[in-house]
Amino acid sequence: MKYVGAHVSAEGGVQNAPLNANAIGARAFALFTKNQRQWFSAPLTAKAIDEFRHNCEKFDYKPFQILPHDSYLINLGHPEKEPLEKSRNSFLDEMKRCELLGLDRLNFHPGSHLNAIEAEKCLERMAESINIVLEKTKGVTAVIENTAGQGTNLGYAFEQLRHIIDFVDDKSRVGVCIDTCHAYTSGYDVKTEAGFDETFKEFDKIIGFKYLKGMHLNDSKKDFGTRVDRHENLGTGFLGDSTFKFIMKDNRFDGMPLILETPEESLWEKEIALLYSFAGTGAAK
Repeated sequence: MKYVGAHVSAEGGVQNAPLNANAIGARAFALFTKNQRQWFSAPLTAKAIDEFRHNCEKFDYKPFQILPHDSYLINLGHPEKEPLEKSRNSFLDEMKRCELLGLDRLNFHPGSHLNAIEAEKCLERMAESINIVLEKTKGVTAVIENTAGQGTNLGYAFEQLRHIIDFVDDKSRVGVCIDTCHAYTSGYDVKTEAGFDETFKEFDKIIGFKYLKGMHLNDSKKDFGTRVDRHENLGTGFLGDSTFKFIMKDNRFDGMPLILETPEESLWEKEIALLYSFAGTGAAK
């Protein structure tokens, strides 16, 4: 069964995210549990936690249908000691917020080498950061998002994601999120049927579908292999509809949050309905 949704607003408190998701017909959703452009925020209140859990139960959103995203500031592979410690502490705070909310996964961008550390060492530093945080938390899986490879960002190749996983001690609590825009602009041809099949054959061989914990369904403003991260609304970018049809008809992508991060939020309800139409079904109940 497919669970499609969007990265909805949590303005006014995390408890509003399930309400906003339900309002657009989403059967999955993503959210920021705090301001994504700040290192730290005020702790979640007991009231907000209780209301979030209540609203999730009311609209039948279970943990596997929810994909929270961490702060954009965090770089778990930072080459400098102080920013690295700040990133690790902020990531720990994010994981603990997920614990309190009863969520079972946290999506994050792996980080950047900033031209100051070898790529391989940076990937291993990311894994070390994950290990440190997993040891201090429980029940929440660290879900690494593939990147477009813009600037000095790592995690754009399946081999890089696998390298991080290889150095994570508790492999039962690490996973991957694949963003379609990032995959395409980083050099994976998910647009054509042959390219899509080859991409996910390679994904399964290098990483394995058991690690796939969610997807971001985004069209791309930029063309194949440009290494630029610019999302576009479905069917209006370089990917068109084909990629999303492949995903919606493929049962390997069942049972996980499939999240829109497309720029025009007013289209999300229509895009969710469009995606379900590709699968020949209505929204999952």
